[in-house]
Amino acid sequence: MSSSVTPRSSTSEFGWLSLLSPFWIIYGLCGISDMVDGWLARKLKCANKTGALLDSLADLCFFACCAWKLLPILELPQWLWLWAGVIVAIKIVNQLSAHVMYGHCSFPHTLTNKATGFLLFIAVPMTFCTVVSIVIVAFVATFAAIHEGHYIRTNKIKQ
Repeated sequence: MSSSVTPRSSTSEFGWLSLLSPFWIIYGLCGISDMVDGWLARKLKCANKTGALLDSLADLCFFACCAWKLLPILELPQWLWLWAGVIVAIKIVNQLSAHVMYGHCSFPHTLTNKATGFLLFIAVPMTFCTVVSIVIVAFVATFAAIHEGHYIRTNKIKQ
């Protein structure tokens, strides 16, 4: 198993890979705001279901934008793609379970989901050097997805 990830093109062809590029600046601001928004809402006593849902949707958009921008230039091993597919499948089953059980989707903000988000945020830039950081995130994300499913199916979500 190789622990290196090879960009498909040189970084000189992709000026946005520079840490001072608009992509990385926005990436950093989005990641930091994602870490602070829930804490700030609770501190200001304005946390609510709509805010939690918007936070989850913002996380999905942030992830999708990063994937759209970064995945085309990375050559990740096939087994890592398969692993990511398994995580996505678990998350889809979780949402289907929530919809069947409660009549709506559920995006619980568990500690494991928060840890996955934080680790993914710091691991993405390191992926250009080594696949090890993403493997660590994949382990945590797998556990988080399974934990989320257990959380949903044991009726621990707020209705």
